[in-house]
Amino acid sequence: MGRPSKSKNQKKERAAALQHAQQEFGTVPHSFVFPRGRVGKSVRQLVTDVRKVMEPYTARALKVRKNNSLKDFVAVAGPLGVTHFLVFSKSTSSINFKLFRLPGGPTLTFKVMQYSLIKDVVSSLKRHRMHEQQFTHHPLLVLSNFGLQQIHIKLMASMFQNMFPSINVHRVNLNSIKRCLLITYNAETQLLDFRHYSVKVVPVGVSKGLKRLLQEKFPNMSRLEDISELLVKDINLSESEAEQDGTQNILELPQAYAGRGNMKAQQSAVRLTEIGPRMTLQLIKVEEGLAQGNVLYHGFIHKTEVEVKEILARKEAKLRLKAERRQKQEADVERKRRQREAHREKSLVGIRRKRQQDGDSDAEDPGAPEQPDAAEQSDEDDAEYYREEVGEEPDKDLFPDRTNKRKRSSLGAAPLRKRRRHNRPEHPTTPSPRAPAPGKQQKGDTAPRDPRHRSGARKGVTRARKGVTGRKAPRGTERRAREGASRPKGRGKLLAKGKMIFRRPGRAKKGKC
Repeated sequence: MGRPSKSKNQKKERAAALQHAQQEFGTVPHSFVFPRGRVGKSVRQLVTDVRKVMEPYTARALKVRKNNSLKDFVAVAGPLGVTHFLVFSKSTSSINFKLFRLPGGPTLTFKVMQYSLIKDVVSSLKRHRMHEQQFTHHPLLVLSNFGLQQIHIKLMASMFQNMFPSINVHRVNLNSIKRCLLITYNAETQLLDFRHYSVKVVPVGVSKGLKRLLQEKFPNMSRLEDISELLVKDINLSESEAEQDGTQNILELPQAYAGRGNMKAQQSAVRLTEIGPRMTLQLIKVEEGLAQGNVLYHGFIHKTEVEVKEILARKEAKLRLKAERRQKQEADVERKRRQREAHREKSLVGIRRKRQQDGDSDAEDPGAPEQPDAAEQSDEDDAEYYREEVGEEPDKDLFPDRTNKRKRSSLGAAPLRKRRRHNRPEHPTTPSPRAPAPGKQQKGDTAPRDPRHRSGARKGVTRARKGVTGRKAPRGTERRAREGASRPKGRGKLLAKGKMIFRRPGRAKKGKC
């Protein structure tokens, strides 16, 4: 059977819940936890453990490269809604932990005095409680001894509170509280204790045997005479199951909590199990901005008001000088741009004046007829030479470049020429009056023609003359001579109707192409 279809109300409720979850996810604070510089294997593992504490509103698989700067993280933090950076670094003497508030600061710098990883804390416990369902909700933040009136104490408390979503105690769902983050400030040593716990709620006022039955664990009842003894007496229980609850952790549940026996308005005990990591921190300094502003507090260096005013005056003068230099640089850039524009206009005016003085000798006249180039003139000379030597108009294929260039001419189509007809002699052995002997010039020729211009036509003429040397030329000799002049060298033999037989180099077979 198929899955039952969803009703309209179910679809609407699902869509509304998804939209609400997306809005809530976008409004809560998010964080990046990453190292800077070479920190070592243990500190990298500490970074991973701190990411577990900040889940689910943190980048779990954030990749950091060596060439990434702090500006790169700030650039991507805005679109992703990241509000805090937790940065770990290592020096030759200590491990430092910086807490940034985006986008405008402040920055808190701590020194990590001691730390323990999750694996170290879990391995020291006899029974630990840590599973993936605990990290689907953010931890409950508990601050201890932060009620002092000092400015840096209040600032630390505000920074830690803004790292996690706020909780409405009247509307919070108790089942979403699975973890607890405890930060305690010691006024004497001025150290912070960072602890991470798992929360467990168990019912109280019930015998151990009944608890085991509720947990589906059946004790050994071989020594019991009646089942009532199991509910009244605490027997067959190990020492590790001894009751450790007291008035300090017993309360009345306002809601039903996950677990057997945790009902509303019933007495239950809240038990905390440390799951790590564990850190001991010391506040070093507080700065404005992202690690580049004024130092508001320093744990080791204390300055008087006069010294602070001098420092602020020097910094203001430095910023003022920087602004003046920036303005001067922008003014210089604008001045150079104007100079370039003026020089360009002056050069153009000079070029126009020179052209007018020279009479526009170099300028092109769009109304003037186009002058034929050297290649076209050469083709015309070859065609004219062919007419004088052979006595007939050359074929179209004999000089193809001349025809194509005439078509591409901007003056329009070339004028049509009539083909001159000449009476051929009845006997091919009789020499033609128009064909002089080789090496002699015709009458009227004042200068010898350039042999390079006649190279194409002379081949055809030479082959056509074989019929006037006294021997009877075979039929079609003149036509083959004319077509031989336009045939590409080495490409094949041109037949009477324009077909060619190609010969491939290195092969004896012949074929049509």
